[in-house]
Amino acid sequence: MRLSALLALASKVTLPPPLPLQDEPPGTLADKKKNPPGTRRRPVAVEPISDDDWHLFCGDRVEILEGKDAGKQGKVVQVIQQRNWVVVEGLNTHFHYIGQIEDYRGIMVPSEASLVHNQVKLVDSVDRKPTEVEWRFTEAGERVRVSMKSGRIIPKPEFPRADGIRPETWIDGPKDTSVEDALERTYVPCLKTLEEEVMEAMGIQETRRHRKVYWY
Repeated sequence: MRLSALLALASKVTLPPPLPLQDEPPGTLADKKKNPPGTRRRPVAVEPISDDDWHLFCGDRVEILEGKDAGKQGKVVQVIQQRNWVVVEGLNTHFHYIGQIEDYRGIMVPSEASLVHNQVKLVDSVDRKPTEVEWRFTEAGERVRVSMKSGRIIPKPEFPRADGIRPETWIDGPKDTSVEDALERTYVPCLKTLEEEVMEAMGIQETRRHRKVYWY
């Protein structure tokens, strides 16, 4: 088959559309409701931001710059870095009905909508106003966020874990492995096989010898 024919076949191959970037994980009921089979979404251009330049994290206090809640401050509860989104607790909410049936219209519940990263700014702890930040290195070599307005360091917040466990207050139980046991060195590597190591540990002496084999 000629190369031109192969290229023509490759051009006819249709790839499945990429998964849409959204709040709901793929495969959930909410994802299937928003993206029924056969629907095609227009690709959305996302500004590329490297992990080194990203400066918003869960637990940060930010102020909204645009929209109906402009000027209000809140805490970041979710970060979707693949889409440059952040979700602020209790702000930029929209209402929708859940539990709708034929004779009952359901319950109206609020839900926070996502905001693009340039629609919010970090709040400076000095004057409680939004500020630009940049990454710098301290004398100890630690990479920190610094406020461009006051020069203060804005530390990363300690966001609680999903399981509610606080590592600093954790007490080991009887079935937990201690740090000393986990770091104990119990295996010394060597060039022997497993069979040879077992025979040496059990004191077994191998008296058999391989017969000479000649290959012609």
